[in-house]
Amino acid sequence: MVYITGDCHGDFSKFSDFQDQMNMTRDDIMIICGDFGLWHDNEDERERLQWLEDMPYTTVFVDGNHENFDRLYSDEFPIVDFHGGKAHRIRPHIYHLMRGCVFTFDGKKFWCFGGASSHDIDDGILDPDAYPEADMFERVYRRWRRMGKQFRVNHISWWKHELPSKEEMDFGLKTLEENNFEVDYIVSHCAPQEVASAMGFRGSDILTQYFNTIASDTKFKRWYFGHYHSDQTVFGKFILLYWQIERVV
Repeated sequence: MVYITGDCHGDFSKFSDFQDQMNMTRDDIMIICGDFGLWHDNEDERERLQWLEDMPYTTVFVDGNHENFDRLYSDEFPIVDFHGGKAHRIRPHIYHLMRGCVFTFDGKKFWCFGGASSHDIDDGILDPDAYPEADMFERVYRRWRRMGKQFRVNHISWWKHELPSKEEMDFGLKTLEENNFEVDYIVSHCAPQEVASAMGFRGSDILTQYFNTIASDTKFKRWYFGHYHSDQTVFGKFILLYWQIERVV
């Protein structure tokens, strides 16, 4: 069995009342469509990850824009072969699905590609390294907080790797080409731009435009994504998930 849901941001409480888990095993997969919530290593996060690790199924996720990419791509989490693709092993039964890989779950092909643009940085990104002294940065940080500005801090709460590199996008096209541009399902964090625009999100970026190309050139049954904090279906086969947990296979 394969199930899928939307953003968690480190809060896995939606799985507490998930009744189908009683019939699931480690061979069954729970997919999270980005913003899994891997942030800063502390006791609270370790306890939450252990709680998730103790679930009867295997949890996998594509990255969102709210992940600590410095940690995610560090030696802390080894890259392993996983169901036909590459993944970071977070825990023995928790995996990050790397961008552009095709994974086979329960006999079905899933093309997975994480990432998205942050929507809460309208006032910019503060970079501590841009200030010659730490107290200068702290003063600016506190002032921006008092002013209610929307911002994040480089390498603390924001990473440029939230959007993909050209190499990652080229790799994603290559894996689709190897599969004759036909998979069963696509999993991402943000949506193709045409889908996002239909939901009222008109600001585009390199990833949403890239997904436009993927959507038009690839044959698939359904495309699952998160990011927009709602549950709805767009154009019949683009499925936005947040709280809802849906069975795929």
